[in-house]
Amino acid sequence: MSNVTRKHTALPKAQILIEALPWLTRHNGKTVVIKFGGNAMVNEDLKAAFAQDVVFLRHAGLKPVVVHGGGPQINAQLDLHGLESEFKAGLRVTTPEAMDVVRMVLAGQVQREIVGLLNQHGPLAVGLTGEDAHTITATKHQPEIDGELVDIGRVGEITEIDTGAIEALLSDGRIPVISSIARSQDDGHVYNVNADTAAAALAAALGAETLMVLTDVEGLYEDWPNSDEVISRLTASELEKLLPDLASGMVPKMEGCLHAVRNGVTTARVIDGRVQHSILLEIFTDEGIGTMVVPDEKTEGDA
Repeated sequence: MSNVTRKHTALPKAQILIEALPWLTRHNGKTVVIKFGGNAMVNEDLKAAFAQDVVFLRHAGLKPVVVHGGGPQINAQLDLHGLESEFKAGLRVTTPEAMDVVRMVLAGQVQREIVGLLNQHGPLAVGLTGEDAHTITATKHQPEIDGELVDIGRVGEITEIDTGAIEALLSDGRIPVISSIARSQDDGHVYNVNADTAAAALAAALGAETLMVLTDVEGLYEDWPNSDEVISRLTASELEKLLPDLASGMVPKMEGCLHAVRNGVTTARVIDGRVQHSILLEIFTDEGIGTMVVPDEKTEGDA
């Protein structure tokens, strides 16, 4: 093989890198909050690819922040402890006994695994929970179902975000990995906070460029279950109109996206976590692979 031929075999790699250049420039120095959940959390290959993507973002000059839930792992532990898994309004009913399990699984198992995966690539990830440094403060959340407030136990509604600890870690070049549990100022109890909601609130408080929510579907479907056409882009107002008709599992995700873009986040995206390297495909390519929510366009006369 001649030297010329050898050089040419690397050309496709060079072209891929050059294609990513506008995105690298646009996102350099920006914070991106990634909600890690669904099948990507339990499939070994997807977990490894997720860790590679997040570390790539960090080395490409972005500031990734990971927020995680742990539904499948919590369900498994609750079963082991003989505790029932029940959901109302898309949220887990959390008794004090179940809360002990949730806290143990999120902070002691899931978070440690994510930190370990990221740190295979260097001393990058640091784990914390919403309890640490008052990162997330919550009060008891009671959803309204059929016009009545329902008690679903130790489920928290976020009242305050303190980004100090996260910003200190980002300034030090670290990747914060945050478990979605919070302490209440009212009663001192620890609360289970929906991870989609927590990721959105953190993205807004951090002034993030992007919120990315990994899920087990391709994105937001236009007319599910009649069609599997995915809406690739929609504005906050368009999303707000769709919310009442969404499946309950998608509601916290899409409400989170709406909250984020209405509070300063440039784009919020729901992407298919079942696709390897979905984060890189979404951020660094034209096609994208999910649903992107953007703020309403300002009209003339708006500030």
